[in-house]
Amino acid sequence: MKRAKTVKMGALSVLASAVLTGCIGMPEGIEPVSDFDVERYAGKWYEVARLDHSFERGMEQVSAEYSLNKDGTVAVLNSGYLPEKNKWKQAKGKAKFVGETDVGYLKVSFFGPFYGSYVVFDLDKENYNYAFVSGPDVSFLWLMSRTRTVEPQVMESFVQQAKAAGFNTDELILVKHE
Repeated sequence: MKRAKTVKMGALSVLASAVLTGCIGMPEGIEPVSDFDVERYAGKWYEVARLDHSFERGMEQVSAEYSLNKDGTVAVLNSGYLPEKNKWKQAKGKAKFVGETDVGYLKVSFFGPFYGSYVVFDLDKENYNYAFVSGPDVSFLWLMSRTRTVEPQVMESFVQQAKAAGFNTDELILVKHE
């Protein structure tokens, strides 16, 4: 009886650990960029394309602003407009590097101890004008840009790389911006 309880508690510990850390992985075939400069990455980015998920469903004019905190973390402010409710929504969060600070692999939290991956897997390293970002699995994907639109070749590269990594690019949403 005591052994069964110990095994059960061990299983619960493993499950709790997986829940708390399981969302900071990355899809197979995705590699975060190296030579990442968070200071250059800071500032405002527009969401150009994404896969649908509940926390942004129906949103338009989506943007993210990143700024550096004194403790080395990154402040995150996501904003988007819900036309059906005629209102703006914002979410404040915090990001931390998963490993080295020159690798585009962060974890982001918008509530409590729960983090999700933010993996920059392609980046305009010359000007930091666009970034291809994934979450922990192939259901989370974003094309971010310093402008509301991107050149066709950037979109083409984004779709090709995402498709090769197993993302369902047929489901991409092109975000409306005014």
